[in-house]
Amino acid sequence: MQRPFLRGPEAAAAPERPERRQFMGAVARYGFSAAVIGAVGGTLFSERAMAATSQEENEREAAAETTLVMATGYTLGASRAYPIMQLNFKENLQNFTGGRLYVKLSPGGQLGAGGALITKVQNGTIAMAQHSISNLSAFAPEVDLINIPYWCGDNQRLINLVTSRSWRDVVHDKVEARGFKVLNYICIDPRSVAVRDGLLDGPVRTPEDIEGIKFRVPSSEILQKVYRLAGANPTPVAWGETSSAMKQGVADALDPSVQALLVFGFTDVLSSISTIQSVPDAQVYTCNKAWFDAQPAAIQEGILQAADVTFRENLAKVPAARACAYYQMREAGVSIYSPTEDELAQWKERCGHQLPAWDETKRELAGSLDVFDELLAATEVSNGYYVDSDI
Repeated sequence: MQRPFLRGPEAAAAPERPERRQFMGAVARYGFSAAVIGAVGGTLFSERAMAATSQEENEREAAAETTLVMATGYTLGASRAYPIMQLNFKENLQNFTGGRLYVKLSPGGQLGAGGALITKVQNGTIAMAQHSISNLSAFAPEVDLINIPYWCGDNQRLINLVTSRSWRDVVHDKVEARGFKVLNYICIDPRSVAVRDGLLDGPVRTPEDIEGIKFRVPSSEILQKVYRLAGANPTPVAWGETSSAMKQGVADALDPSVQALLVFGFTDVLSSISTIQSVPDAQVYTCNKAWFDAQPAAIQEGILQAADVTFRENLAKVPAARACAYYQMREAGVSIYSPTEDELAQWKERCGHQLPAWDETKRELAGSLDVFDELLAATEVSNGYYVDSDI
């Protein structure tokens, strides 16, 4: 089975490949930044190109007024199937600030991932990081609204929402009060229902198919409630332990997007993935608010321009990344099932946002049911951004 995007403990346990030895040699000769850029750009094995890349990086860093660290949990090559766009963002930040910023990438979880990165951004240890919107909810609970199912799970509805004035009024001010500046959102695809090998004879089609099964969930109380309403048994498992939990039968299913399941190496764990389109599996780039406010106005403007351009590049990349992930998964023997409209209606009826069971959550996070209804209406209005939603 092909496992192209290993990282973390699995990557460490994998046998060293010639490409890795060559990469580490390039790091030793040209520096980390030049090596990772060369690897993604296809120039890694060209000494002349690597030398030119190294020289350009050194010159950019020397000429910049400010060097900032951008930390992510994903390797640079993951953007083929998981469009996190970190190299694009680095270059856009440098170019739109006229070279006044130099961005030092820290990909692949070198400085941590998820909540660890958010903490470092909040306390100013690093200036900028990528993490999931769901992880941000532990620091800014309002963003957890997106985990209420079937109101913004569709890609276009999500993008309409997060670019709306209503979302910014309800959410962004509160996020900034906690020390963060939201730069741009990263669309991937909605969460799924992925089941372990040997559990079912076929893919999950309706909520009845997951009745009573042990469904791995993160710490989000909202996501736990989603799968409880759907009839499953929510089982909190730390992300780093999820693969082994699935193999051992401690958990039977989990819900990341197809793309995330691929890049985190679940190809030999799963039998099928069903794209139920319930909740976004989206990411966000944030920076330390005090750091941003301390920058000159021209640099602030350049950062925001770079963020918008990278956001648009991400939206354009979504269908290609999806095609890559689906191909890799199917090649590994994992089936991908798209529920029918009737089957999706059963999921919505069972756990959708319209249920009174969500009213208390809406009041707590949005402030009132009327405000939530304003946000719901915002999901229907385009703000000039298009993303493919044909899951």
